[in-house]
Amino acid sequence: MCALGAAVCFGTATVLQAVAARTAGAGEGGGDAALLLRALRQWRYLAGLALDGLGFLLQIAALRSVPIYAVGAALAASLAVTAVVAARLLRVRLSGLEWGAIGVVCAGLALLGLASGTEGDRTGPGWLRYAMVAAAVGVLLLGGIGGRLSGRARALLLGLGAGCGFGVVEVAVRLIDSLRPADLLTDPAAYALLLGGGAAFLLLTSALQRGSVTTATAGLVIGETIGPAAVGVVWLGDRTREGMTGVAALGFAVAVAGALLLARFGEAPAPEGATGGT
Repeated sequence: MCALGAAVCFGTATVLQAVAARTAGAGEGGGDAALLLRALRQWRYLAGLALDGLGFLLQIAALRSVPIYAVGAALAASLAVTAVVAARLLRVRLSGLEWGAIGVVCAGLALLGLASGTEGDRTGPGWLRYAMVAAAVGVLLLGGIGGRLSGRARALLLGLGAGCGFGVVEVAVRLIDSLRPADLLTDPAAYALLLGGGAAFLLLTSALQRGSVTTATAGLVIGETIGPAAVGVVWLGDRTREGMTGVAALGFAVAVAGALLLARFGEAPAPEGATGGT
């Protein structure tokens, strides 16, 4: 429930912020900073930020309760929430394929819900915390390489890097044993969480500013689901219910595939009439 609640929060926040950004930019000049300041004066944008914060807390709660693969698939499903809310608030027309993709995401999550066990009871090898720090640094290096490219290659690489950064956050949350300030200061996982999350936001923002939203979001979904899920299964002890490994694998694949079909909703959806499909 926490993972699905986080998906609802993130998906709804995207649409609220899109509405606020459009209103703030209508007939006004100025650069990105001026647009942001105007948006911050609108209740929809502030509500979207509040939902993002609530979604992050729900994500943390979910990661401490169920396997990473289930949480990752549920977060990818926030694109389905964005699509449904956008269809109502922004009057975006969804194609038959996109409505079908929403159904596919729901079916995949239902399968995962049936098959998922509790979170793994392993703390992981000692080197895994330092590996997460190295992975976060690698995300920054990937961003530097992607920033020199152009077109779809740029969007895909930056989106994939952002997804890997969010994946580092997912794993780091599981690796943190204590929330006492003194313990956090000496825990490499805490630094991996901060560095990975910050790098992910930077890369995703850059990808969406000057690249294909659909391509960047597809890379994001792949990066934040597959790698973290593998880490959870191999090193953290994430398992399924007895005899339901195949069902969980199918549910994960179906949910991620449905999210990829909805990749154009990774940012503010296009206005009605701009495009009817992915």
